[in-house]
Parts: sequence; C-alpha cells; structure tokens
Amino acid sequence: EYAIHFQMQMGKHKYRHLIGSPLYLKQVLQNIGGNAVKYNRAGGAVTFASEDVAYSDGRAVIKFTCTDTGRGMSREFLVHAFEPFSQENTDARTTFTGTGLGLAITKQMVELMEGTISLKSEQNVGTTISVTIPFRIDVDYTEPQEDAKPADAASLEGVHVLLVEDNELNMEIAEFLLKKAGITVTTAYNGQEAVDVFRTKAAGTFDVILMDVMMPVMDGLTAAREIHATNRVDAAEIPIFAMTANAFYDDVRQSKEAGMVEHLSKPIQEQELLDAIRRHVKR
Repeated sequence: EYAIHFQMQMGKHKYRHLIGSPLYLKQVLQNIGGNAVKYNRAGGAVTFASEDVAYSDGRAVIKFTCTDTGRGMSREFLVHAFEPFSQENTDARTTFTGTGLGLAITKQMVELMEGTISLKSEQNVGTTISVTIPFRIDVDYTEPQEDAKPADAASLEGVHVLLVEDNELNMEIAEFLLKKAGITVTTAYNGQEAVDVFRTKAAGTFDVILMDVMMPVMDGLTAAREIHATNRVDAAEIPIFAMTANAFYDDVRQSKEAGMVEHLSKPIQEQELLDAIRRHVKR
C-alpha cells in the first residue's frame, strides 16, 4: 500500500537447528518489523538481516538487525524509547494508533531470552534496531533420511473448515492455503457471524473452525465459548483453533480456557496449519 521495499539479508548460519522460544522470537521480530513499516515513509525501505556473532558453551549467538528509512527519533527521546507508554510525537497515538508499549514489551522478551537489544536513530533519516540472542545448539538433531516421508501426511481432501477472519487479506491468504490442500471453506467475518453460521448448518457440517481472536462485533474467544455451549451433538467436540499475532503465554492460556485446542501465530504458516488440522480431524 505504501510501496515500501522489504529486503532480507540472511547470513550463512553454521547451525540451523537451535533450541529457544519460537513464540518470543516471532513476537520480537514481528514487533520490530511492524514498527519499521508503520513508522516508515511512502516509498521507503526496510532491511532485515541476521548473522552469527559467536559460538561458546554449546550456544550460538545470533544478531538480528532491522533498518528502516522512517521518521526516526531524536537524541533526546532515545534514552526513553524502551520505557512503557513512550511515544515521541504528541500526534503519534492518533496518527499511528499505538500504545507506546511495543518496544518496552520487546525489550522484556529479549531479556527473558538472555539477549540484548539496542537502537540507533536519527530524525527523518531512519532507525536501526539490533537484537542479539543466544540459542542452545541442538546437538541431538540428525538430518532425516532422503526417502523419509512426512509423518501423518494424510489427505485433507473433503475436510470442511469454517474460517473466521475480519481482515480481508488474511482471509484471502488462509482460504487459498486451505483450498490448495483440497479443503472446503466456509467464511465468516466476525465472531457473531461465525456463531450464526455454525448454528444454522447441520450437525457435523464442519470438521474444524479457524478463529481469529481480535474481531469486531464479537471476539474469537467469546465466539468459541458460544459455539461450544450450543445445544447440539457436535458443539462440545468441534476443534477450534485460535489465529492471532499475539503469542504471549497469557494469550495462549486465554485461548485454551475458551476451549480452543490450537494456538496458531500469524502470519499463518502453511505446513503448521495443515499439520494441526490433521492432528484433530479423524478420517
């Protein structure tokens, strides 16, 4: 929409299989990358890079760097950038609809992973954020045999999914991935619509429900509870997956408490999605 050029510069990492927190790492990189786009300028650029910086005591230390050509920050504000609710411009909340918590939360997650985060910025020039995190090297990993077949690669042809998503682009992408696998898709654009669709269809119509969490009219957690509470034979057992950009422990806990059996982080990964459906669909 803003013609921002996004470039990846992935280093040649010595170790490809590491042990750490996928949820925290994904959230950290999404927060940083999201800000780089959000506070950029039309026709600007974002460059994301990763490189190994050290190996010691069974650990690989990796540095992730995100550079943008956005509005940047003043020297005076840099010392406050990681403080909660910090936003330099008085119009930031109205223009960019943020809370000022992004960098503060990102710093907390980086520190929980025993890493460090730093930034350099210049007003009207851009910002560079660097995150360095140590990961344990997975010494037990062995390369699979070439003739090994994917586990449980059962066909999903004929599976019927109720896809609930309020964002049109996310809906289009998820629907494409599902249909490519032979899955029949019925769509709903908010939680209330999902509840209505489920209740009006015959019992057993849907094998799985993919539910966005943050939606207008009715959120995904409430919709999941409403569906499970429906007085129908398939209501209590229908597998409902949460789809959300929020990967914090508390978000996972809330989705489980609402009766959701999977927590899929956005952007949705095709193989992760299809494998999750296979786990819960009895053919």
